[in-house]
Amino acid sequence: MSLLNSLFSALFFTPFHVFKGDNVACTESPDQQALLERASRAEPAALGEVYDQYADRIYAYIYRRVGQAEVAEDLTGQVFMRMLEAVRRGQGWRSSFSGWLYRIAHNLVIDYYRRRGRVTLVDIDEAAPIRATHGDPVRSTESLLSREQLRAALFQLTEEQAQVITLRFMEERSIAEVADLMDKTEGAIKALQYRAVLALRRVMQP
Repeated sequence: MSLLNSLFSALFFTPFHVFKGDNVACTESPDQQALLERASRAEPAALGEVYDQYADRIYAYIYRRVGQAEVAEDLTGQVFMRMLEAVRRGQGWRSSFSGWLYRIAHNLVIDYYRRRGRVTLVDIDEAAPIRATHGDPVRSTESLLSREQLRAALFQLTEEQAQVITLRFMEERSIAEVADLMDKTEGAIKALQYRAVLALRRVMQP
C-alpha cells in the first residue's frame, strides 16, 4: 500500500495510528559533499550540476502544491535564482543543502498564494468540512480527494502540517528525509505528522 493510500485510510477509517516510515539516514556521499563545496564557491560547472540534480525534485514538490505546470516552472526557476543570489552573497546553506533548497521552495509557494489571494489560511476549528461519500472506500477517496481538493484541504492546515503531508505522503519520503528537509528531529516529524493527519481528518470528515 502506498503512503498516500495509507493517508486515505487514516482520514476515513479507524482506528488511526502513527505511520511508520523507514529511518534511513540522510547522509551525502563524499562526491556530493565535494560538489556542494564547489557550488558554495559559485563555480559555474558545479552550480549547473546541482541544478541538474535537484530541478526535477523541486519542480515536483512545487507542482504538487500549486497544480499548474507553468506556475511550478516559474517558481522552480525562482528557487534556483534565490539559491544563486544567496551563494554569491555568502549566505548559502549551513547544514543540509537539500533541506535549505526545499525551504526556499516552500516559502515561495506560500508567498505565491498570499500574493494571489486565492487561498485563505483559516484556523482548523473554523474550517468547513469537506464531506466524504459512502460506498467503496478506494473509489470514494479517489473521487473525493482529487489533487485540487487535497491542495485546498492542505491550505486549511498550518504551513508545517501541509509541508509534512506533502513530503511524507505525496512524495513518499522517509521520516529521516523529511526531518532533514524540514530541519527537525525525527521525533518532532513523527509528532508533527500525527497532528497533521488528525487535522486533515477533521477537515475532510463531517
